[in-house]
Amino acid sequence: MSTFSGLSTAYSGLSAARAGLDVVAQNIVNANTDGYTRQRISTSAVGPVAETGLLTTVGRAGQGVSVDGITRIGNIFLDARVRGTSAASGYWSVRDTAMSKLEAALQEPGPHGLSAQLGEFWAAWQDLGNRAGEPASAGVLLEHTGVLTSGIARAYRNVEGQWAQLRTEADGMVADLNEAGARVADLNARIRAGLATGANVNELLDQRSALTTSIAELAGGTVRETGDGTVEVLIGGNALVSGDRFRAVQVAGGYRMEDAPSSPVRLEWAHRPGEAVSLDAGRIGGAVAMLAPADGSGTGGPLAEAAASYNVFATQLADAVNQVHRTGETVSGATGLDFFEFDAALPAALGMRVVPTDVNGIAAALPGSGALGGGIADAIGQLGVGPGSPDSLWSTIVTGIGVASRSAATQSALADVASNAAWTAQQSQAGVDLDEENVNLLTFQVAYQGAARVITAVDELLDTLINRTGIVGR
Repeated sequence: MSTFSGLSTAYSGLSAARAGLDVVAQNIVNANTDGYTRQRISTSAVGPVAETGLLTTVGRAGQGVSVDGITRIGNIFLDARVRGTSAASGYWSVRDTAMSKLEAALQEPGPHGLSAQLGEFWAAWQDLGNRAGEPASAGVLLEHTGVLTSGIARAYRNVEGQWAQLRTEADGMVADLNEAGARVADLNARIRAGLATGANVNELLDQRSALTTSIAELAGGTVRETGDGTVEVLIGGNALVSGDRFRAVQVAGGYRMEDAPSSPVRLEWAHRPGEAVSLDAGRIGGAVAMLAPADGSGTGGPLAEAAASYNVFATQLADAVNQVHRTGETVSGATGLDFFEFDAALPAALGMRVVPTDVNGIAAALPGSGALGGGIADAIGQLGVGPGSPDSLWSTIVTGIGVASRSAATQSALADVASNAAWTAQQSQAGVDLDEENVNLLTFQVAYQGAARVITAVDELLDTLINRTGIVGR
């Protein structure tokens, strides 16, 4: 073996230590970069060169160290766990936010809720019963009735507005999903090309991992790795991304809550309109579930079901009051009159109107009791008491929304805990630990100094051998 091989061996150590320092520097400067996965230099020992001949000696040392590559310290199982928990967290986050807004719009309990307005409405009837025929009492009743009908309509419009806002947000979510899918397809192509040429693609893998996690949060997508370095991203069992090919999706369905029964909101493939994508996770899945139409049994979309319950409440309230009001007579002796009516072109909660405009249109008296009789008004004032009353129905509606909101909040909290735990487990392996990197920095620094010292020693040895041999003793 040539004496100069020592220089080659030391130089390989110098190169490996320098490569290790470069990797440590990359880790340190990206310690706070979202989605970055720490890297490690991968090395192996170079064995001795086989020699033959008379001067062959046994027990030669190796030829140094080889830098085999830079390893990305990731874990596909932890990555899959993060994606799965992110999908559940995204789904329940949307439902929790929507249900919290729906519950807050009720303003129950409180002075501005329908419960308080119902109480004032019944009290006004009772007051009219005690002062039948007085314009002032009738005016107070009509004022409280107007406040009540406006409150019912306002509650319905709040749901309509929330539904329309979430429908628009769903379009934005799908736009983000398509953008992420297109970028994953592009990264697949770049990663495949990089691996084929032996390039380092670790940073590209980090970008793709972050995007697939975003896709999972949006649509509950699952990821399957292929043999050429690319991944397939599946949603609803079908490929959103396959290799360098991307298939866009779109949101179909109406933009008004009233259109939901005939044109329900759904996610479908852009190249196959009409074919819905089944989603049970992700933010888009949560939005589609919230935007579903009412099904008549109370198990449809929560927003549409809430609107339907307002219609049922308005109808029951009007029917209960009209049924008693028709049996009374006005100050002029008229009977069979309705107190409420509806605009058939509008939902019941919006089309509810008061028929009387003054005391002459209110049938507050029992037939034959005279203009000052208030028996019917008093009877109507008692309608808010007891099972099956409008107040009881409203209480049931409020309780149902409150329970659903609490359930969504609990599920969202549990999903967030699971998601945070998965993220923590992933970061414990893939995240950068500055203390560990500082130790590695010192290790490679000392290795670099050692290799440099070996080169210096061999250089001095060769200098003595070449320039000083044969001159000793002169």
